[in-house]
Amino acid sequence: MMSFCHNIINVSCVKSSRSNDVRASLYSLMVLVILTTLIGNLIVIISISHFKHLHTPTNWLIHSMATVDFLLGCLVMPYSMVRSVEHGWYFGEVFCKIHTSADIMLSSASIFHLSFISIDRYYAVCDPLRYKAKISMLVIFVMIFISWSVPALFAFGMIFLELNVKGAEEMYYKYIHCIGGCSVFFSKTSGVLAFMTSFYIPGSIMLCVYSRIYFIAQGQARSIHDANQKFQTGLEEKNGMSQSNERKAAKTLGIVMGVFLICWCPFFVCMVMDPFLDYSIPPTLNDALIWFGYLNSTLNPMVYAFFYPWFRKALKMILFGKIFQKDSSRCKLFLESHP
Repeated sequence: MMSFCHNIINVSCVKSSRSNDVRASLYSLMVLVILTTLIGNLIVIISISHFKHLHTPTNWLIHSMATVDFLLGCLVMPYSMVRSVEHGWYFGEVFCKIHTSADIMLSSASIFHLSFISIDRYYAVCDPLRYKAKISMLVIFVMIFISWSVPALFAFGMIFLELNVKGAEEMYYKYIHCIGGCSVFFSKTSGVLAFMTSFYIPGSIMLCVYSRIYFIAQGQARSIHDANQKFQTGLEEKNGMSQSNERKAAKTLGIVMGVFLICWCPFFVCMVMDPFLDYSIPPTLNDALIWFGYLNSTLNPMVYAFFYPWFRKALKMILFGKIFQKDSSRCKLFLESHP
């Protein structure tokens, strides 16, 4: 029997017809993703905030991104979970707009941060002698400000001014819009604009920057290797460490970019194509791809945990309560300049 999200049947969205077992499984899986997102990013936030040794320009960018990902897991994903499992929205139309705006804003802000982190890593790896002069705390502040403000203006402006349905109003209000629903809808124009702003431009920056880092790091590695072949001096060990750091930085950025592309590319491709396919992509598939995109915020802290020794050491100190000891904030988490 068909059930509805609202008692006015002819304008109500149709509720999910999933069995209780399927719904319970979906809730369990999504709660696990949410908790992992919250815990992982909270550990990053606490680590960088607490340990003075981690107060570097790069880490403040990572701290800001972890805050974005934490807020996504805290403020957006729980309501998206109910919407995805129940196929209904029980929180009102105004809150639907707020939730949709916050969803677009925080997802885009996370991607913006990744793009700026790649630029920061470019100067650290490819121009290390001038890195501190070029990437000052003021520059980092500007990057963080842009990463929060541009997505906020774009998302809230588009949704509250209903620019996302402009050009497709008849289609939206006749076939898509219903009481008890909260779907993210884009017309052809707004879909392309959202695709360019939130994914294509920052993603292209990441791809170009990483490619540049990779080829420069490869060239540096060959130069160091050739120098070591000619001059077996005490500098060999130092050069080897530098080469290792360069490779690790390039590899870490590559993994971060790869995770980003795998998580978000399917959603954005379907989002931009859907209006040109007469909105034939099933809502269930869209929901699944949104959650696949959310996984990017879940996996980012795991990338840090795998590649950065300071993160693993900070994690141990937090789990064992050592951060409450006197002068724990002055503990050195790494011996050499980390990538």
